[in-house]
Amino acid sequence: MRTVSLVLDIQTQSLDSLYTYVVPADMVGVEVGCAVLVEFSARRAIGYVMEVCERPDSEIDPTSVSRLKPLLSVLSSPYFDEDGAALVQFIAHEYVAPLSACVHLLTPVGRAPKVVKRGDMWELQKPARRRKKKGEAEAPVPLDEDIAEAAEAREGFALTEGQAAALTCVDACIDRCAGETCVVDGVTGSGKTEVYLRAIRHALELGRGAIVLVPEIALTPQTVSRFEGRFGDTVAVMHSRMTAGERFDQWEAVRLGKKRVVVGARSALFCPMATLGLIIIDEEHESTYKQESAPRYHARDVAAWMAQRTGAALVLGSATPSIETLCRCKVDDMWHRVVLPTRANGKPMPEVRIIDMAKEFGRGSRSMFAKELQENLFAAVDAGRKVVLMLNQRGFANFLLCRDCGYVPECTTCSVSLTYHEVGRKLVCHHCGKTSQAPVTCPVCGSPYLKKFGAGTQRVEMELRRILDDHASATGRPLPRVVRMDSDTTATRDAHEKLLAEFGQPGAAVLLGTQMIAKGLDFDDVVLVGVINADTQLRLPDFRSAERTFDLVEQVAGRAGRGHFEGRVLVQTYMHDAMAILAAAHYDRKRFLADELPKRKMLGYPPYARLANILVWGTEEGAVRAEAEVLAKRVQEQIDDIVGDGWQSLGAAPCAIDKLRGQHRWHILIKAPAGADISKLAEPVIRKRRANKKVNVAVDVDPYSLL
Repeated sequence: MRTVSLVLDIQTQSLDSLYTYVVPADMVGVEVGCAVLVEFSARRAIGYVMEVCERPDSEIDPTSVSRLKPLLSVLSSPYFDEDGAALVQFIAHEYVAPLSACVHLLTPVGRAPKVVKRGDMWELQKPARRRKKKGEAEAPVPLDEDIAEAAEAREGFALTEGQAAALTCVDACIDRCAGETCVVDGVTGSGKTEVYLRAIRHALELGRGAIVLVPEIALTPQTVSRFEGRFGDTVAVMHSRMTAGERFDQWEAVRLGKKRVVVGARSALFCPMATLGLIIIDEEHESTYKQESAPRYHARDVAAWMAQRTGAALVLGSATPSIETLCRCKVDDMWHRVVLPTRANGKPMPEVRIIDMAKEFGRGSRSMFAKELQENLFAAVDAGRKVVLMLNQRGFANFLLCRDCGYVPECTTCSVSLTYHEVGRKLVCHHCGKTSQAPVTCPVCGSPYLKKFGAGTQRVEMELRRILDDHASATGRPLPRVVRMDSDTTATRDAHEKLLAEFGQPGAAVLLGTQMIAKGLDFDDVVLVGVINADTQLRLPDFRSAERTFDLVEQVAGRAGRGHFEGRVLVQTYMHDAMAILAAAHYDRKRFLADELPKRKMLGYPPYARLANILVWGTEEGAVRAEAEVLAKRVQEQIDDIVGDGWQSLGAAPCAIDKLRGQHRWHILIKAPAGADISKLAEPVIRKRRANKKVNVAVDVDPYSLL
């Protein structure tokens, strides 16, 4: 007799376990990873098969079998295999996440069957088949030798010493099939992408596939085009801006073996790649690799588990590797670090100068552009070159303030001030998106003196255009193109590519944007990078704030001087003596770590501890607080009775942003020894909790942010 263990596709905490069903004797096609239709508690439901067991009838207890229900039908071919089933259970435990949510990481978006309620009945809804557009067809994939020939034709140049060392390390990891990790620690422009490309070719020649993750695929069209240019039709591109049908076509082509190189954002890690040989995570330090909704996994850590399970090699590349990654290399023999200290073209890293804006203000300057930045900006555009200006704040101003009574407009559903946008004179919440008209007078005291404080990208753009207009009028030179990139201007599909194409056209241009422009930009004629305000991250109450600032300044600095022209970087700050900024200005990671690591160790933060943040939220503040306090008590009992010394709970407290999208938010922060299974404490606390319609609870293991 055959039985299956399956996950029910029902998002209810009380059903979050495996269920056993009998496979009818005449039913075929039941395999691990299939979607099946079952009866559960007088309704129909979808289940995903995690295990198929076949036992002789003589070993079966007839009494227990009589209580098992049969499968009703098989709804799909397998979405995943035994490795995928193990991955689902790993993520569910490691991140204290619902099994059903973890299963859907491995199913194609919008293409899995589901059961929906129609009146009093539960109705099976199968995904519609996508019709190919006229003339649309899958191109044949070249044979291994054809791929190798095409790739070699494009590799007719020698690698630098650093690139060669990195490639040797990665290829050796691929050959050993031991699930090892190679950290490619290379400055911006050191040629990490070429190392990736040649390592992929090596994996393909061995008959294995490769998955490449990039932080935000829409922001890295140049990188994606290099993979497509090298490997042609065997590359699948997967990201959230594609339609469900387009993503399914790519997913299916990978499953069938027609595509053997996948390039995509975080979720591409879970595509059905057979015989996986290589996983590459580019810019591994980026926050976008951490999912902020259930299951709250980190792609880097899941990839490391997958590599060990399958024997694939994992490559983590960055100019600013995360502190956790750097420390792991020192304690784990399976993790290797290779340094690429120089740019591939031999050009030096650009000089970085810090501009103290407090001194500028003291000298009487009221412009958001320091005199030195203006002079360098004019010189660059007059020479027909390109300039990149970064401000980590979109909108026109951070907030409005009444100068008579001190009133600041705040979001009614989030505990944050509203951001002023000049276009349309709007107040916008950048957390929930709520929009309202900016008042002409103070709604509290009636004063007309409403002051705009701070500067967003809209305001910087207006000021930038004004000083460029003045300079053009004074010198008779033509105005350069000004391109703004932030989440407002890139909201539509393909907007990123269009804006970057506009900036990349020959001639003088200025690209103004938020931190998204620090990633993946590779233009030979960028001679100046200006950071308008480097302090934004440093002011956040989060233990990673200094690391994020260091990373951001060093990453954006690397956009300058990548070609034949010398580059320069000017960093404006009111915190000129902050170690994160000083160290980044000198490309001095050792200096930064020498300052940062003792603080982390003393306070018990990663890499010296593991964290789990239990989040509690709901519309009724009293109910949220009561639930948080009950959970905090249970956590402390677990620490006292089970895990013991070295573990700590900080108790229940409001989140730094204590109200978001109308939801009141509390949390309980747990600290465990480095390397500990922190889920073994959090999981029983959550699993035993009674469901409460008024309050939601989730666990964020290894949180990237504590806000």
